Amino acid sequence: MACKADKERIVEELTTALKDSPTLFVADYRGLTVTEIDELRTKLISHGAKFTVVKNTLTKRAAEAAGADALLAMLEGPSAIAFIEADGDMVAVAKALSDSAKSTKILAIRGGLLEGSAIGEAEVQNLATLPPVDVLRAQVVGAITAPLMTVVGLISAPVRDLIGLIDARIEQLKEQGDTGEPEASAEPSEAPAAEAAEETPVSETEVSETPESDAAEEPTAEGTTTDEETGETDEAAEEAKEE
Repeated sequence: MACKADKERIVEELTTALKDSPTLFVADYRGLTVTEIDELRTKLISHGAKFTVVKNTLTKRAAEAAGADALLAMLEGPSAIAFIEADGDMVAVAKALSDSAKSTKILAIRGGLLEGSAIGEAEVQNLATLPPVDVLRAQVVGAITAPLMTVVGLISAPVRDLIGLIDARIEQLKEQGDTGEPEASAEPSEAPAAEAAEETPVSETEVSETPESDAAEEPTAEGTTTDEETGETDEAAEEAKEE
C-alpha cells in the first residue's frame, strides 16, 4: 500500500502529464494480461504516446489540479490513459487502441480529450479511420495551396503569352534581317561608283585645261613662222635690187 508521500508524488506526476498533454485517450484495460498491456504500451510509444495505468482517485485529484474537469466523468472502473506527446500521432494512437480493442475483445475505449475538449468513444473510432498525420498534413497543404496555384496560373498566363509574342517578334525580325543582308551588301558596290562619279569631273577639267594651254602656244608658233618667212622675203627683195 502506497504511503501518503508516494500518493502526492503520483498526483504531481499526473498533474504535469495532464497539463503537457491536452490530447489523450482513456480506456478500460480490465481483463488484459500483463503481456498484452506491455505490447500495447510499446506500440503506443512508437506513435508518441505514453500508456499509463492509473488509480481513479489519484487521477481525479490531478485532473482537478490541472483544470481538466472534462476527464472526471471518464474515470470509472479500472482506467488506463494514453498521454499523447506534442509531436505524437493521435491518429496512429487511436488506430492502435481500436485495433487492440478488436483483437482482444477486452479493451474498451471510453473517450478522451482533444485539445482539452471531451470526446466520446465514437470520435476516437472516427480518428482511427483517418489517414496518418503526414498524409493529412499533405492534404491540408494541398487544399491551401491549390487556390494559390490557380491564382498564380491566372497571373502568369498573360505573362507567358506576352513572352511568346516577344519571342515570335524577335524571330520575325531575325528572318527580315536575313533577307535584308543582300541589300546591305549592295551598298559597298554603289559606294565605289559614287566615288568614281565624283572623280570624273576632275579628270575632265584636267583634259579641258590641256587643249587651252596648247591652243595658247599654237598662235605663238604660227607667229614665229610668219616672221621668218617675212625676213626671207625681204632678203630676196634686197638681193634682187642689188643685181
